[in-house]
Amino acid sequence: MARIASPLAFRSFLVGQTLLLVLGLTLCERPHVLRGEDLGAWPGMGGLLLSAGLGSQPSQLRVPEFPEPPSDLPPEDPTPYARWPNGPGRSPDYFPIAVWLQHPKNAWAYKEAGINLYIGLWRGPTEEQLQMLREAGMPVICSLNEVARKHLDDPIIVGWMHGDEPDNAQPRRDGQPGWGPPIPPEKIIEDYNRLRAIDPTRPIFLNLGQGVAWDRWHGRGARTNHPEDYPLYVQGADIVSFDIYPVVHEHPEVKGQLWYVPYGVARLRHWSNYQKIVWNCIECSRISNVQVKPTGDQIRAEVWMSIIHGSRGIVYFVHQFKPTFLEASLLADPELLAEVTRLNRQIHQLARVLNSPSVRGLVSVQSDPGEIPVASMVKEHDRAVYIFAVSMRDRPTRATFRILRPLTAARVEVLDENRSLNLDGDKLTDNFRGYEVHLYRIRIED
Repeated sequence: MARIASPLAFRSFLVGQTLLLVLGLTLCERPHVLRGEDLGAWPGMGGLLLSAGLGSQPSQLRVPEFPEPPSDLPPEDPTPYARWPNGPGRSPDYFPIAVWLQHPKNAWAYKEAGINLYIGLWRGPTEEQLQMLREAGMPVICSLNEVARKHLDDPIIVGWMHGDEPDNAQPRRDGQPGWGPPIPPEKIIEDYNRLRAIDPTRPIFLNLGQGVAWDRWHGRGARTNHPEDYPLYVQGADIVSFDIYPVVHEHPEVKGQLWYVPYGVARLRHWSNYQKIVWNCIECSRISNVQVKPTGDQIRAEVWMSIIHGSRGIVYFVHQFKPTFLEASLLADPELLAEVTRLNRQIHQLARVLNSPSVRGLVSVQSDPGEIPVASMVKEHDRAVYIFAVSMRDRPTRATFRILRPLTAARVEVLDENRSLNLDGDKLTDNFRGYEVHLYRIRIED
């Protein structure tokens, strides 16, 4: 079995990439987009070294306006993967919670933590990797290499993937040092069509870089500040994802601004005209920031921000590169693992609700102070109304939810908080700490 890399090799590699980043460059994948098996198999590697040497300080931070879905948007499909005979789960109880580029030997441990999908296999898939995943019952989205071509009927493979972050600057192909432009969207679309021709029974997955959410990301090289590329990129996949890691980011424009995560989700949905399935990556380790590690509350906030803004799947990035290399750092962090496991179990328990159509026009929300918005998503399932809500800033606020349709209900359960609230007529009011999540269930009485 080929190991992912030795700590010494990664230390040398990261030092070299830091020098490149000081010149305003980024670490990206190899240019062959049909392979997610080399350095391109690392989501957010352009952000792992956290924007060293990005130049001038940003102007005063301005939170952009999020794209809003059109009012006539059709209801969400409760079984969005059923269109692919060999794709991921086809039940309305299935919500994908994936881990990125992990060794198959850890599949059992991740399964215990509520992970139900692997994405990417280091220099794979190999026969041994597939066998280990098969024994653990862990499905995988992987590259369509020569080994994979022999397994087109293997149910353990549930999707194919492009190389990672083709929207970032690429190593030059003429043998000269330095970096060239990103892979053109037209090439991604061409490869997408090639993959579909080989196997139309599985979805094709594409993960994009932090330029999805942050236009000023220098790692795009010549295409920095060109978000108009993304409506073309999303045409090259069935499932579109992206990564940005604000907790461990070092650039002041992004650092600590968790709203960048749902902003990218909202933009991907908008750029795909709400036709593509959107997932996103979540930071689940310190990555290369020796000073900061995401807390369980921050991870929970990013996950629920993402789901509330339309993400249909979560991909955890769990590698640690500094101060020491840990491929499966989440498994080596019992406290954080316990919190992520609780979060995953909560999502799985709510999966049928989350996959049901959102209800628009049933609930309005107003926060005080108004400059600290609370985002919400409303579902109605099995004679209950669910309000999923999160504060979008790192400051306390108070939210008032107004029910715009008469409900015969008096009590509101706050899920997994061991408390309940009273409805005051048609209003529900609650306090939110910075980036805090509250999930409400209002049972409709007869």
